[in-house]
Amino acid sequence: MSLFRKFFGSINPASDEDKANESNESFTESNKSIDEIFIFNFKKNGGKFLYCENLEEVKEQFENILEENDWFESKVLCYNPDLFSILDDNKLDYSKSADPKFLYATCENLIADEGSILFSSKQIKQNKPHELPANIIILAKTSQIIGAKSDLLSVIKKKYETDYPTNITTIKYFEKAKEEDFTQYGSTAKNLYLLLLEDL
Repeated sequence: MSLFRKFFGSINPASDEDKANESNESFTESNKSIDEIFIFNFKKNGGKFLYCENLEEVKEQFENILEENDWFESKVLCYNPDLFSILDDNKLDYSKSADPKFLYATCENLIADEGSILFSSKQIKQNKPHELPANIIILAKTSQIIGAKSDLLSVIKKKYETDYPTNITTIKYFEKAKEEDFTQYGSTAKNLYLLLLEDL
């Protein structure tokens, strides 16, 4: 059984409070993995996490997101040709970027200690976070989870060797702060769904 399925995929219906308690108990164990740390912090930041064991589940969860938000036949911002087929399958228009309902993209990495997502010009061109749509769907793989921001430089150097990406930025907040929070000053909250594909 997958770690993620075990950690988040309970068959028995339980209250949100019970689930939160289970997550907190798992998180406080001394043997917590980097994956668990990322998921805990990502959800704490307001992100919506959907674990997928294979590409069929990615398609299914993607369609569930479209249905939940009534985004079928909408305009989408997407710069990655590898992602176009799922957009075509769902009659989503990515040819015009004016006033898109959401961004569909991959990312560079998932940062465990912050629960944040790292982007670069490879995914979002030269757009700043506040210039991106308020709604975002990200497709990432479990192998992209890293421990901390301090690991980023070596990971990017290893990945690209030459032709380094520009506009390296993170998005950390996925819901508006319920109260004034000075740590979020200058940041833009996004409604973000993460489709996390198991590849390890």
